[in-house]
Amino acid sequence: MVAFEAAVGGGIPIIKALREGLTANRIEWIAGIINGTSNFILSQMRDKGLSFDTVLAEAQRLGYAEADPTFDIEGIDAGHKLTIMSAIAFGVPMRFEAAYTEGITRLTAEDIRYAEELGYRIKLLGITRRAGDGIELRVHPTLIPARRLIANVEGVMNAVLVQGDAVGQTLYYGAGAGAEPTASAVVADLVDVTRLATVDPGNRVPHLAFQPDQMTEARILPISEVETAYYLRMRVQDRAGVLADITRILADREISIDAMVQKEPAQGEAETDIILLTHRTVERNMDEAITRIEALPTVSGKVTRLRLEDL
Repeated sequence: MVAFEAAVGGGIPIIKALREGLTANRIEWIAGIINGTSNFILSQMRDKGLSFDTVLAEAQRLGYAEADPTFDIEGIDAGHKLTIMSAIAFGVPMRFEAAYTEGITRLTAEDIRYAEELGYRIKLLGITRRAGDGIELRVHPTLIPARRLIANVEGVMNAVLVQGDAVGQTLYYGAGAGAEPTASAVVADLVDVTRLATVDPGNRVPHLAFQPDQMTEARILPISEVETAYYLRMRVQDRAGVLADITRILADREISIDAMVQKEPAQGEAETDIILLTHRTVERNMDEAITRIEALPTVSGKVTRLRLEDL
């Protein structure tokens, strides 16, 4: 037996839920806040309006972040955990090298505030989903409607949302780290191993839920083929025709706009922010559109792009 409940979600029994509790379901997608350090940082940035660097230093002082926090803040830790859940949910081999990971280091207090004004929260989400001829496997900052339960998971807590074809959505919430939550999962694993020690190996629940001959080699989709909605923020000159140029570029790539906010420029400034929410489109179309928008003489610097999921 190999038992690894504490590897994902600390004390939350999400592995057991996926392997056994939801076995009657065809899992359609999983979306999880599965790194407490990054969730603490985003919660503090939203609550206090502080910069990423300031909150990271506070997280390190409190012991929530390591001296080298790279695995947490760059989405790598969440990618490891998501890869395990994806394998169990969809019967695919664990292929972390194919996962797309993007961290929270470039997020600004302004983007968190603008998202809030539009009715969204930004969370570092791990998302895996059946999609067309493959499986999505991606970790990145994501706008979620503020009314969703998972959008209101704060601090170092974890939560995993699972969509099954029969049961619909189920949400698993709890402590994602810490001595006692981790011990809870480890002791539960020890009890399971002891109970199953005398069981014929052919009748045990497989480690990754599927029998070896039922595993599939489904393709992990590159991020360029993933379809999602987007939040875009760009710094532009406050003059007539700028917005028309931007919307024309988006229309050329068949990207439709769901909502738009243009901020008033500060007194004495000639530039302002435009924030757009788009409908769903394929990532490669958005890449091409952003390249063209950034080339406009009326647009300053880089376009900030965040993905948006309605869940």
